[in-house]
Amino acid sequence: MTTPPQRILVCDHRGAGIETRFEALREGLEVRITRSLRESVESIAKEDPHLVVLDPLTRGAAAELAALTGTRRDDGTDACPFLIIWDRDNSLLPRRLEEGLGPHPWDLVHRDATVQEFTVRLGQLLGYGRMQKEMEELRHRAVHDDRTELLRPLAFQERLSEHFAAAKRHKQELCFVLMDLDKFGQINKIYDHTVGDRLITRVGEVIRKSLRTEDVAGRLGGDEFAVVLPYTAKVAAVAVVNRLRERIAALTGPHEGTAASIQISTSIGFETYNGTDVDSLEAIRDNAEMALRKAKELGGDRAVYYRSLNRGSEEKG
Repeated sequence: MTTPPQRILVCDHRGAGIETRFEALREGLEVRITRSLRESVESIAKEDPHLVVLDPLTRGAAAELAALTGTRRDDGTDACPFLIIWDRDNSLLPRRLEEGLGPHPWDLVHRDATVQEFTVRLGQLLGYGRMQKEMEELRHRAVHDDRTELLRPLAFQERLSEHFAAAKRHKQELCFVLMDLDKFGQINKIYDHTVGDRLITRVGEVIRKSLRTEDVAGRLGGDEFAVVLPYTAKVAAVAVVNRLRERIAALTGPHEGTAASIQISTSIGFETYNGTDVDSLEAIRDNAEMALRKAKELGGDRAVYYRSLNRGSEEKG
């Protein structure tokens, strides 16, 4: 299998022709040259380079570094390496790099360095970048379900606990949702398990696309899912759970691996919290589970709010 070329962005902001140093290094590399800060920022955002080479226009490069690193996530999980061109009489630049590049791995290379030195420094930074990408992937896989890209149970529980603690501390609203696909075991019995796996993947995609950035979703196992909706009271929660139910039901139809139309639906139980009205996180989960069981008893394809149980009604769009 051919390894794709690594993408190098050369930001020649000074216009000193630094790109000529890369003529002999293009084998195995995809080199992109930019001439201005705006062009460089756009290229980083669009092309996601493996390494950035910067010949800064200013001695401290503060504004350039702030703009270039501002296009990346600030948690260090996609900290692209930087190779900075410098002049030996510029003592300000190394200090500014420490401040401006944060989690990004970086190195300096003198403007008059040989091609061999350029090659060595590029290779070191690219190798470090590959190692970081591998670590990022391992961290991601440790907490995300392979089939759905939703959080795994332990990771979801951690986030749920964090949100509950914050809601309790600040007296904020929160909604906890449990979902279970209806009669999914029969689908696995009737059709090949690969059909069921594909359906689980589609359901995970629906859940991800139906939520806000601040919401948290997890796959608890098999065909059971859970969602945390921070800052969400009952009225807004009803809209969300019904949107989830309707979009999952819309998956009904033929799927890859079978020409038959497969009926897809889900039962949902949910509970809300205003920061004071439920004693514990365990109680919230228990309440949502009771609501989920009621949704199943009522025939599925519906969402039941725990506090409606005593009134004998359920939320269904």
